[in-house]
Amino acid sequence: MSKPLLTWDIFCRVIDNHGDLGVCWRLSRQLAARGHTVRLWVDDTRALRWMAPDADALSGLRVLPWTQPITSNVLAALPRADVWVEAFGCEIAPEFIAAGANHVQTPPVWINLEYLSAESYAERQHGLPSPVLHGPAAGWTKWFYYPGFTPRTGGLLREPDLPERQAAFERAAWLRAQGLLVREEQRLSLFCYEPPALAQWLEHLSAVATPTRLLVTAGRASAAVRRVLGERRGPLAIAYLPYLTQTDYDHLLWTCELNFVRGEDSLVRALWAGQPFVWQIYPQHDGAHHAKLNAFLYWLDAPASLRRFHRVWNGIDTGALPALDLPEWRACVRAARQRLWGQEELVTQLLRFVATKR
Repeated sequence: MSKPLLTWDIFCRVIDNHGDLGVCWRLSRQLAARGHTVRLWVDDTRALRWMAPDADALSGLRVLPWTQPITSNVLAALPRADVWVEAFGCEIAPEFIAAGANHVQTPPVWINLEYLSAESYAERQHGLPSPVLHGPAAGWTKWFYYPGFTPRTGGLLREPDLPERQAAFERAAWLRAQGLLVREEQRLSLFCYEPPALAQWLEHLSAVATPTRLLVTAGRASAAVRRVLGERRGPLAIAYLPYLTQTDYDHLLWTCELNFVRGEDSLVRALWAGQPFVWQIYPQHDGAHHAKLNAFLYWLDAPASLRRFHRVWNGIDTGALPALDLPEWRACVRAARQRLWGQEELVTQLLRFVATKR
C-alpha cells in the first residue's frame, strides 16, 4: 500500500554560510520529487538565485519569505501541514505555532532536524521525543532527527539517480562549458573558509612539478586565496569560478582529483563523489569542532596522513602539511562510500519515521 502524500513546512534560517539553505533545499526538492507538497520558509533567499535558479518552477515546492513576524493574512491562507521541520536549531516562528495550534485537531509531526555528526550522541539521541511544555502547542511533541553515517542514525541526503548521473558525467564537456581548457593536469577544487594552513598549501602547490590547476569557488574561498597571494603571480594555475548551482557543484567535485570542502552539505557531496577530499569543519569558539572532526575521521577510517592533513588544515595541529597520498585517500573514501550505499538515504528514512508518528 502506498504511503499518503503529505504537506510539509520546512523552516530555515540562514546564518552566515550556504550550508543550512543548501541542505534544506535538497531535502525540500527530494520530498517534492516524490509527490509531497513542500513550503520552504527562508529568512534570506538570495543564495537560491545561483544555488537553485529553477526554484520557482518546481512542482509541489514553494519558497516563502520567513518574515518577522509572519503576517496573519499569510497564515490564514495556508492549508495546514502534516509535518513541521525546524532545521538546525532554528525555532519555528511563534505566531506560526499559535496559528497551527488554534486550527488543527491532530498535531503535525514536528521534526527537529539536527546538524550532521559522527559523534556517538547522534545515535543515542536520534528519534527521541521532546515534549512541548509551554505555549499554545503545550502537550505536543517534537522529535529529534539526526542525520548520520551509521544505520542507527537518520542517514544522508542522496538522490535516487545519483549513481547513474555520475556514471554518465562527461568531465571534458563540463570543463569546456565553464570556459576552462581541457589539459593534462591535476585539478583540485577549493571550497573553504579561511583555513590556517592555506598559505602553506598554496606555496606547496606552486612548487610541485605536476601541472596543477586550482579551481576556487566564489565567495570566502576566492577572497582567502586572493588575500594570501596578493599581486604575486606564480606557476600555479588558478581558476576563480562563479557561484555554482548545486548540480554544477557536484560536477566540480566529480571533475577534480582532490576536493577541499567545508561545512556539512559539501562534505556529504564529497563523500558521494568518491574522490579524495579534505574537510574544513565549521570552527566553534569553544573548540567543540575538534571532537566532531576526530569522530568523523574515525568513522572514515582515515589513514594517518589524511588525519594529519585534516588536523593541520583545521588549525588543530601546527607544523607542515603531510605529502598527498591520493591513491590511499581515494581507496579510503570509496570504501566509506560503499558502506553508505548499503544504508537507506535520509528522505526514505524520514518518511518512514514520520509515518510512525502520525
